[in-house]
Parts: sequence; structure tokens; C-alpha cells
Amino acid sequence: MSDSVRVAPETLARWLAQERCVVFDCRFNLAEPDAGRSAWLEGHIPGSVYAHLDNDLAGPVTSASGRHPLPAPEPFAEFLGRSGWQPGKLAVAYDGGGGMIAARFWWLMKYFGLDGAYLLDGGLAAWREASLPLEEGASDVVSCDPPDVFPRHDLVMSVHDVERALHSGEIALLDARAEGRFRGDYEPLDSVAGHVPGALNFPCEHNLEDGRLKSAADLRKAYEAVLPAGVPVVHMCGSGVTACFNVLAMEEAGHTGARVYVGSWSEWIRDPRRPVATGD
Repeated sequence: MSDSVRVAPETLARWLAQERCVVFDCRFNLAEPDAGRSAWLEGHIPGSVYAHLDNDLAGPVTSASGRHPLPAPEPFAEFLGRSGWQPGKLAVAYDGGGGMIAARFWWLMKYFGLDGAYLLDGGLAAWREASLPLEEGASDVVSCDPPDVFPRHDLVMSVHDVERALHSGEIALLDARAEGRFRGDYEPLDSVAGHVPGALNFPCEHNLEDGRLKSAADLRKAYEAVLPAGVPVVHMCGSGVTACFNVLAMEEAGHTGARVYVGSWSEWIRDPRRPVATGD
């Protein structure tokens, strides 16, 4: 297999014909949590399974967590088993855009030590542009035993570790939110606007060109222009979802080993004692 994290629609169609993969539809609307599944039922890549961001790709929210905590190992493994995925098969995720939600599934597979996950480059729009077929209604899935999963704690960072590492200059914290949210000009989802003092901003939309991931060379150039050389990178966003898209883009660019601050901004502001910065 290629070292690339992305797959073209035509390649995915071939994998499906060869029964080599399970496809996960990750469309989701934060303002309408049921809209993604409804859209999936109306039309999806044949055989695809719906992955609900809140229910399948996140765990229960607590008074101290961010909006999308990590799912526990057992529920995530059971979700994969219900979906018909097992080790030895490929897993391809897509959403209604360029991959900002689907990358959460890709990263969770990585976090739980499971190989063979890819992103459909360009998402459902690219599939349609290639004149490939869609299917309506629920997919007919043959479930299997849940796979063994082994969380890779080296891929995440807690809020306390982020605070300490930022203070000592041990990490570069990269925020994937839009520039206006990072500056604190507006905040549509969380109760406080702004960003973690010392964080850098790389909006996840900057990974895309015409709805698809930029070339590996262009991604590498873009990240190297923002990040200090030789400093470990930790990604964050509003709730630990689009941060995964920046991890994926950096991997496509050849930069591996970045971690995710899963709680992200929505966890950071739970404690009013934590500082908040605004502006650039």
C-alpha cells in the first residue's frame, strides 16, 4: 500500500468491488446532530456504514471534558465489529466536505493501534464528480467480532501536560480553528472566545485546495512556514475533531509523531483559572 493517507474515488471503487474495505460515512452537522445520518440514508457510497460523531467517534461528555472526549476502547471496538470491520480489511472514511470530520475516524483507528485507515480525498463530492453510484437506505452489513484495540497514549496530551509543556517551551501547540475564532472575534460553539496563550494558528481549511487535500509538497511547505523547527507538535481545535485533520495533513506531508490535545478549547475553558488570549 502507498504511504499516502488518502485514496482517490476510483481506487475506492476498485477496493469495494474486491471486497477489500469497509467504508465509513462521517457526515455530521454540529447544529443538527441527526442531519448526517439522514443525509446518509438519502444517499451514500454503496455499502457504507454511518459513523455518528457524538455516539460512535466520541465518549460521554463530562463536567470537566471537552465536547468530544475519546470513546472508550470497548465501545469503539464494538462499533467496528457491528460495522463489519476486522483486521486485515481496509477502512476508508469520508464526509460531506474535504475530510474535517472523517479525519477523526482515521485518527481514532491510529490511536487504537489499528492499521489500514484512509481518507477518501474530496469526500462524497469527489465520488459524485467521478460519476460513481450512490445507494439509498441502510446498508446491509454482516457484523463480526470486535477487534482487539490498544490505545496509544503517546498520541495524546492531557490539559495538565499541555499547560506544563507550553510553559517550558517543550511543544508547539497548533490550533486548527478558523482565524476569527482563534483571535476571539466570535465564538459560535463555546462559552468563551479566544485561544490558549502561546498557541499558533493553522486553520484546517488551509489543508484543502478545491475541496481536496493539497499536494504533500504544498502541505509540507505550509506547515514548515508556521511551526518552529525541531519542536514536537501538539494539535488542538474546538473539541479535538478538526485537530485530527491537521494531524492527517501533516502525515501526508511526511511529518509524523504529532500528538492531539483531545479536550482542546472546549476543555481548556472549563476552568476559569486557565488564561485566555485574544488577537493574533
